[in-house]
Amino acid sequence: MKKLIFFLFLALSIWACSSTTEKGSTHSSTSSSAKPISGSRIYTQLCTQCHGAKGDLELNGATNFKKSELSLEERIDVITNGRKTMLPYKGQLNAAKIKAVAKYTMELKK
Repeated sequence: MKKLIFFLFLALSIWACSSTTEKGSTHSSTSSSAKPISGSRIYTQLCTQCHGAKGDLELNGATNFKKSELSLEERIDVITNGRKTMLPYKGQLNAAKIKAVAKYTMELKK
């Protein structure tokens, strides 16, 4: 009897921890229904310490995004590989997240 209860508990635990979509397939983080990437949220978490919430803090030599003339591609390169005292984020963020942050920094100029 104890073995049966243990087996049922184990089966229910496995079932409860599995994630499925409405069609019954396993949910994937690469699915097309995934939430859009928020460049502003990532920026707030990782960049405001030096760049500031409005992009103009310039702490530790950080670029002032209100004055920056860098293109989107150049911003992606800086975020990916770092520059001066800024550390690279290529090991922490994927390409889509880096691009989202770069696009957001361009909005701070407005």
